[in-house]
Amino acid sequence: MNDKFVITIGREYGSGGGEIGRQLSKYFDIPCYDKELLTIVAKESGYCKEYFEKFDEKPLKVLSYFGYDANTSTLPINHQLFLKQFNLIQKLASEKSCIFVGRAADYALRDYDNVVNIFIHADFEFRRKRAIEEHGILSQKSASIVKKIDKERSSYYKYYTDSSWGEAKNYHICLDTGFMGIDEAVRIIIDFIERKYK
Repeated sequence: MNDKFVITIGREYGSGGGEIGRQLSKYFDIPCYDKELLTIVAKESGYCKEYFEKFDEKPLKVLSYFGYDANTSTLPINHQLFLKQFNLIQKLASEKSCIFVGRAADYALRDYDNVVNIFIHADFEFRRKRAIEEHGILSQKSASIVKKIDKERSSYYKYYTDSSWGEAKNYHICLDTGFMGIDEAVRIIIDFIERKYK
């Protein structure tokens, strides 16, 4: 394919969005940015990645970032991280075909024409089991952790975009991996991208 394209993947915790991003990255031979964004932003800003990880995809519920100067240290760290990732997503999307997992990338690229926004979801039990098997979450804590991370992602998205996380109208494709499986979801996305950008 000669056309440049960008895929954004929003995902419920445990639904396989990260794995789907990695499989698509391998198939199309293009980079996938998930926590890699944190590494780049940390390197550019002088913070350690581990410090940023505490604030990744978590909203600050007190002050809005609007009206602040993003180049000063007066911004709360959550806002600094959001804005740095927001700008980096736009920069990378302008340069090459790539994939972004989470971080409200669909919002950051809302004015771009060559973007396909995808949301991955699944039933709760499917996601709880994957949290145990794929993420090493203790069984007795799995249900509460899945709920907690989903709530954080939803709040983060709502806070920074003023829109609803997971709402179908915000995405071009919504796929239920609990119903179809991760491999079939990947196949559907590949087929769509190849038809659209052949």
